[in-house]
Amino acid sequence: MITDLHPFRAEYLTNPPQRLLRELAKEHTPAVVETAVGNLDKVARNKERQAKYTFILAPQTDAGLYSHKVLPRGEAQRLIAAQAAYIEERGRLIEVQGWVGLGPRAVPVQWLYTLEGANIAGMQQVLAFPRKDQENGSSHLPFAPRFRVVYTPDFRPDVPGGQRILVDLEQYTTYIMGPDYFGESKKAALRMLNHWTYQQGGLTLHAGAKEVTVAGRRVSMTIMGLSGTGKTTTTFSKQGALTRPIQDDMVTLWPGGELSVTENGCFAKTFGLTEESEPIIYRGTLSSEAWVENVYTDRGGHYDFFKTLLSPSEVAAKRALLLGTGSDPARMDAYISGRVKAQDILSAQGEPEDGWDFVKWTENGRSIIPMSAIEGAADLKKVGAVEYMGILNRDEGADACTPGIVRFDDPRQAAGFFMLGETTKTSAAGKERGKTRSPFTQPFFPLAHGLQARRFSELAATMPHVDLWMMNTGFVGGDTFSVKEGEGFKVKIRHSSAMLEALLAETIVWKRDPDFGYLIVDVDHPDNADLVAKVPVAILNPRSHYEATGKLEVYETWVREMKAGRADFLRSYGVDEEIIATTNG
Repeated sequence: MITDLHPFRAEYLTNPPQRLLRELAKEHTPAVVETAVGNLDKVARNKERQAKYTFILAPQTDAGLYSHKVLPRGEAQRLIAAQAAYIEERGRLIEVQGWVGLGPRAVPVQWLYTLEGANIAGMQQVLAFPRKDQENGSSHLPFAPRFRVVYTPDFRPDVPGGQRILVDLEQYTTYIMGPDYFGESKKAALRMLNHWTYQQGGLTLHAGAKEVTVAGRRVSMTIMGLSGTGKTTTTFSKQGALTRPIQDDMVTLWPGGELSVTENGCFAKTFGLTEESEPIIYRGTLSSEAWVENVYTDRGGHYDFFKTLLSPSEVAAKRALLLGTGSDPARMDAYISGRVKAQDILSAQGEPEDGWDFVKWTENGRSIIPMSAIEGAADLKKVGAVEYMGILNRDEGADACTPGIVRFDDPRQAAGFFMLGETTKTSAAGKERGKTRSPFTQPFFPLAHGLQARRFSELAATMPHVDLWMMNTGFVGGDTFSVKEGEGFKVKIRHSSAMLEALLAETIVWKRDPDFGYLIVDVDHPDNADLVAKVPVAILNPRSHYEATGKLEVYETWVREMKAGRADFLRSYGVDEEIIATTNG
């Protein structure tokens, strides 16, 4: 428990209302614009989290105990002291007191921000549960936080990169120095929660959750997935009248399938957002209650959720904002004047050369939406036990062979696939692209990742009733470009919804996949005719697509490479050989 509530010699603005936080952001936060719908959009220097600058405070001899890099406390203390001096020189701190979660599993957290982080404080206050909702009328008593986050966006420490995120798991305090991206604040408390809940016998999942009504009973479904896999989209999509959203990003699983929530809102990607495809997120983003980060607005302050390449005139209009994010003025002027053209500085994949990032607007725009603005949200005080657990794999490329939906009838195989956390990187990863694996889709679990598979196996033994599945939210046999040319298939939102609805209604007739041993849709069975009419056969059974197009060799090569790569990955984390064998069928 943190005992010194106000450790810095500074004036504390404790729990300011959203109205005041908006005023403070307009006055003190660089590169903030008010939009046509009345909310604020911050154009940040950082476009994603800075994992390379994140360290656990621990001796180098303990590095094997953690999934992050470590930094000895002696070295960290110099930076922490310099951050404290910066805070006290500034003289004012915004203090947000709130809870991660509701009910007996909830944890009290104190977030502290210098004034240039007023927008981040406003976003965090939206996602935190207020004291009055958790403390049963005792919120007038002194606050007793278990976690603390200290965030100074404009303090650039004298270290390579000028940024550091230091995580003290002994004191449950995280110090954030230099980044101005909201995701660092959000994940700071959730990273510490991962550690805390593991010590208590649970496992915090990087997963959305939705309430599912089955046979008149309200139960929960969790949906794991790395950023960009469609976790939020799947969580907030409708499956008839069966589902209501609970959480979009992180939940904690406990013995017996008990589920605890973490946040009072959602942090949604906005690129490609339309009212038709994602009505709840779209309308929530346009709510005046929302906060927005790194989303393009035109001269009238209207959002453009599809903006990528900027014209010279658009760069000229955004010049002041882009200067605030560190863009080179000489290069901007060269682009604006036409001396340098887009084709001169873009790769074949459309990515700008280093130093020219300003010509392409980030696709990792985000909105922070309170649950009060989420239509049809579940009652977070009455969350049912987990009876469905799934993972999303956004496959992409000529060798995208993952079926649209598979079911695991062996918890050991589910543990293997959850541990693999396979997907294809999207804009949330910055310029990096390609297929990747991340244990339990969980880059925020601070301890050695192999512990997650072990804990899940323990929890699964207490949940024999849980239905386990995986969905591909990307492509089969192609990508965005090849699909336009008639090659391959895109797994669309309506396809995902149809597959989930059929899973929940228990109308799918399954068959054993000959290569991996999990269950896939039997596309030839007459009872699956309705699903096959809604979802292409190639998505439900990719092997059949590769056979029909004379590319079976591509599929069989993929099978061999996946089995070998999966085994190597799981062994590198010390996963049991029995799980590895079951994962590979």
